[in-house]
Amino acid sequence: MSDTFPRQYARTQRLSLGEPRNFTVSPDGARVVFARSTSGQDSVNSLWVLDLATGEETQVLDPRTVGADLSQLTAEELRRRERAREGAGGVVTYACDASVTNAVTVLGGYVVHVDLLSGIVTLPDIAPGVFDVRLSPNGSHISYVRGADLCLADVAGNERVIATETSDTVTWGSAEFIAAEEMGRMRGYWWSPDSQRIAACRVDVADVPIWYIADPAHPERPTVEHRYPAAGSVNASVSLHVIDIADLTRVDVQLGDDWEYLNSVSWGSRGLIAQTQTRDQRHVDVHLIDAETGACTVIFTDEDEAWVEIVPGVPALLSDGRLVTCADRNGGRRLLVDGRSATPDHLQVRGVITVGDTIVFAANETETPWMQDVYSFDTQNGSLSQLTNSNGMVSASGTADALITRTSTITSMGPTFTVHHNNTESVITSYAETPLVEPNVRIMSVGPRAIPVAILTPRDGSTTKLPVLFDPYGGPHAQRVVASNGAYLSSQWFADQGFVVVIADNVGTPGKGSAWERGVLGDLAQPVLDDQIEIVRALENLEPRADTTRVGIRGWSFGGYLAALAVLRRSDVFHAAIAGAPVTDWRLYDTHYTERYLGNPSIDDSNYTKTSLMEDVDTLQSPLLIIHGLADDNVVAAHTLQLSSALLAAGKAHEVLPLSGVTHMTPQEVVAENLLLHQLDFLRRTLG
Repeated sequence: MSDTFPRQYARTQRLSLGEPRNFTVSPDGARVVFARSTSGQDSVNSLWVLDLATGEETQVLDPRTVGADLSQLTAEELRRRERAREGAGGVVTYACDASVTNAVTVLGGYVVHVDLLSGIVTLPDIAPGVFDVRLSPNGSHISYVRGADLCLADVAGNERVIATETSDTVTWGSAEFIAAEEMGRMRGYWWSPDSQRIAACRVDVADVPIWYIADPAHPERPTVEHRYPAAGSVNASVSLHVIDIADLTRVDVQLGDDWEYLNSVSWGSRGLIAQTQTRDQRHVDVHLIDAETGACTVIFTDEDEAWVEIVPGVPALLSDGRLVTCADRNGGRRLLVDGRSATPDHLQVRGVITVGDTIVFAANETETPWMQDVYSFDTQNGSLSQLTNSNGMVSASGTADALITRTSTITSMGPTFTVHHNNTESVITSYAETPLVEPNVRIMSVGPRAIPVAILTPRDGSTTKLPVLFDPYGGPHAQRVVASNGAYLSSQWFADQGFVVVIADNVGTPGKGSAWERGVLGDLAQPVLDDQIEIVRALENLEPRADTTRVGIRGWSFGGYLAALAVLRRSDVFHAAIAGAPVTDWRLYDTHYTERYLGNPSIDDSNYTKTSLMEDVDTLQSPLLIIHGLADDNVVAAHTLQLSSALLAAGKAHEVLPLSGVTHMTPQEVVAENLLLHQLDFLRRTLG
């Protein structure tokens, strides 16, 4: 059977298999630890060490050799992978000691210990069924979560439960759903630098509504209880505590009462800090915590009339005690050091990579949000430097002295991974496959508001008019218009089947500054749709092959919501839609994401009414295909089922494709492949 792009795209998990990932640099700058599978179709990641002196890459852990059944994952680990949208297997997470001479990971529920210098692999005598395993900074202890309990063992495997409770609604050391899904906090406990204490979250979900996720294709299986804090409902109760590992005495951290969300916790040489956020997300505090007493001092506060953004990598403390954070100031997201801005207005800071005497961060020029580079700020002399100038998208990890960059551009087939160390550069090998399509894409700013747009056409040399396919995401926190070849692979495949494919990053998407992001405050529907319509109207002057009498739109998650919204409200502009896993009524989505933009519906639900697709079912005139995974615990299948029922009651024909056993991801190879083919068939039937 000959390979095709849909098959390759599915088989390689969107061309991601074989890429190096999850980098850790040793403090002496001697080695880089990372995960990578052995080929572009191998879904099992191994652990590798790069010797920076010799450039040699050594596989120190092959998961297939440890004797564990890699398919045996705890329920907690499965949930963690779903929150992280993790489809690969093997070493998907690992943790090192402070010297980066030892590492631990979990394979098949078993703890695996790796000596990174000798390559010796051992399985401590610890019963299986654990997740989120970590090493103490000095390497003497292994910590992990077993079920709802936070546990500790020495390297020989002698286990102690250091935090537990009899209530079945309480967990220790784990991140609650909202923290992992919406705040980027995937963990629930943190070691002190001296290896004597652990700061741990206690989470109680007793008052969080219970939703039930069933698999209708397997009625013999019981439903799964899922504590889901829908907008307006009760969140998990979270508190922070410091545990002494010698005698297991516990100190309660006194963060006060005027907060709802624990955004982040970090413990460095200058102390333990935590950031909290109010329910309306307009106020955050950074607390400096006395680990001996639990007493807290607020060392930074930020407020915003719309919301305060959570930025990856901050807050953090410098070695001299100054606070590093980010905040929206003068229309852009700025890096702040001790409350003073370290970046100019035209740079939008996207995330902080490492904090030391030199702070390294990722940012983009607000006029060209599709290009992102890496910058540094010297905390001693106040100088700002641009470290990369890629004309593409650069992300990074590591330290200022040994920085690993991932660079992708429009012209490069696949990203490159480079270690910058001692004024030299060395490339880490990627085994990812070369895609079977080559994007033919133009990126531009369109209209008086400079909406970022990418247009793709077939490489057929023809001038024949073609139907148009809009392929947006359109929601906050995610860009589709980026200067990266790999971002357009599926879009180009559709173009090659005979479409002009258009991607527009409407108001609310990141990169263009504070006002642009806040343009969806109170309304996630009409401003977003208006920008997409503006691009349809401009297409005649942008692409001569675009036939705007035949315009389709497809999307997933927020993009699915936008696709359905487009044909419900403007069937005169959009003539067919594919809505994958769409949010159809924001009352059914979670607190932290939804209330940021629409407010708390238990106080005022008018914004929810005006953005609900249920309010527009009578206006549908164009073909609509709705796709939904029945095992989705993020955008639950009720969204699609309720919309379908409302459409049927209104006498509006539509199609529904339920995916049994599929979550918010579609990792199964055959499902992912045939899903693309099914969408193509629908578009050909409805647009011609």
